[in-house]
Amino acid sequence: MQAPELDMALSTGSATSAWVEPDTLIESLQLIADGVVAVAGFAVAGIRVRRGDDLELVVDTGRPEAVGTRIPVQLMLDELKLAEWWGTLAFVAHVAGSVAAEEGWIVSDREIIDAPNAWHPLDMLVAPLYDAQGNLFGTLAIDDPIDGLRPGLERRRVLERFAALAGRAVSSALERKSFAEQAAMANTVKEIVRTTSTQLSLAGLLASSESTLVKGFHADGMWLQTVVEVEHPSRLYTPDDVHLKLPEAIIEFAAQSASYCWSNQLVVAIGDGHPVPPMMTEAQVDEIVQVLHGISMGSLVFIPLGAGTEPMGSLVLTRRQAEREWSDMERSALLDIGHDLGRAVLNARTFEHEQALVSELRALDTYKSQLIATVSHELKNPLTAVAGHLEILQSDVAGVGEQARPSLAAIGRASRRMSRVIEDLLLLRKVGDGERVHAQERVDLVDLVNEAVTAGALAATTKSIDVSTSVPPHPVWALGEPDELETVVVNLLSNAVKYTPEGRGVRVTLEEGSDQVVLRVSDQGLGISVDDQALLFTEFFRSTNPEAVAQPGTGLGLAIVQRIVTRHLGTIAVESALGEGSTFRVTLPAATPDLARD
Repeated sequence: MQAPELDMALSTGSATSAWVEPDTLIESLQLIADGVVAVAGFAVAGIRVRRGDDLELVVDTGRPEAVGTRIPVQLMLDELKLAEWWGTLAFVAHVAGSVAAEEGWIVSDREIIDAPNAWHPLDMLVAPLYDAQGNLFGTLAIDDPIDGLRPGLERRRVLERFAALAGRAVSSALERKSFAEQAAMANTVKEIVRTTSTQLSLAGLLASSESTLVKGFHADGMWLQTVVEVEHPSRLYTPDDVHLKLPEAIIEFAAQSASYCWSNQLVVAIGDGHPVPPMMTEAQVDEIVQVLHGISMGSLVFIPLGAGTEPMGSLVLTRRQAEREWSDMERSALLDIGHDLGRAVLNARTFEHEQALVSELRALDTYKSQLIATVSHELKNPLTAVAGHLEILQSDVAGVGEQARPSLAAIGRASRRMSRVIEDLLLLRKVGDGERVHAQERVDLVDLVNEAVTAGALAATTKSIDVSTSVPPHPVWALGEPDELETVVVNLLSNAVKYTPEGRGVRVTLEEGSDQVVLRVSDQGLGISVDDQALLFTEFFRSTNPEAVAQPGTGLGLAIVQRIVTRHLGTIAVESALGEGSTFRVTLPAATPDLARD
């Protein structure tokens, strides 16, 4: 199959070889075997320990060169079915058992004596060693009796005692190994959670977890693949040391298997001698094994990643040594890690989505700002010409008939309204520019309040509205840009006057604290509904109240105020009820003592 142009990297690391018994265990087993030879009258005693699907010879008193050889567990189980049981000892006569030396049996070359109960070189006497669940985990085999005879009852009892000692020694060692593996797996899972919980990118997730996973599971390589999403194709994340190209079939298999394995909470091992996983065909397994051979790997383990019911991808760990099994304990720990990494992948993917959305919003905001500036400037020039020619026409008393004067007045009002809209748009763009640095200087809010009241006196007097103030007798210093803060005070006060019916009142108060100043503008006006309050500071928003809509306005004033306050690191809030009026509360940072000093 043609490999796609997909460049992958496979991590290489220092993997530990198959588990080797501690020296103390080997010494104990050697003593047991030596005891069998010395006490029970046999020349050879051998002890095998289970390695996955094999039994490996770890001690042999008569043939030390045979240590390390293996026979299949199933072969031993088949032989035991033919055995004659002497207590806990299984005897398989040469006429009943296997004679295939090439299958792993070690055959003695001792001559057969002439006796009715003579020992035959193909006879087998073995004590199977079982764990608490009845699983075969080792054997004590006895061969080559010194007297050339099959053992009698007394020697069998001696052998049974030695077999019990061997069983306890191996069982204790396996338990210690199991506890050690459990502790190591727990530490690995804990380390994965610690190192990945702060990662906000998938590449960073792989980089932070690679060393822990490879070392913790004695692996030689790894890669991570995410599932296909609507917005994103399946993606591979790999370390950067050894490069290879994966066939497309394997990439597709990983993407398809992630969902199946996550739904069934299944961790799958693939390699020579491994059973075919339920979601694969033999052809797919053969293809993956060939790829493993091509990168000098013997096996891999496939771990699904997910969060809740949703598969997020898969993690693959590889080992060079095909004979090193992926134990049930390792698979269980890897499944837990699949949950942890799945949540981390989900968080990283969510962060990437958020970052992309933020970038899009920023681009949109930039475009909107540029559009406002362009449209405003393009409108401003012809509107200036309209206003100029209108002024000429209105000054020509003789040339303009009386019937045209109302039309000229309407044109004047419309042009002034358009001018206000353009000015508000330009101001909105100015105060909404996050890159523009505003001045940082002390501003006396008492002066701004007094100036705003004076400027709005005519509008208030026209409507018989009483504007009262409550401000300290001394300056109240805020930190910011004078022109923008003036806009805040003027807009809030003019809005209060605009939306307050005739004969009522407006009140402006100013308070100062140690690190902030508070401006309140309260009116006895129309009030604002709860629904309208939620959109009050949105650009171009106009109230749903017909009485409020009847008042002229661009819908930009409060949006401008809110942006200015935000730029000054302050807050703005409103309290209002229909028919009872409104209070706008603005909080701004106070100028520090050194800035506020005269």
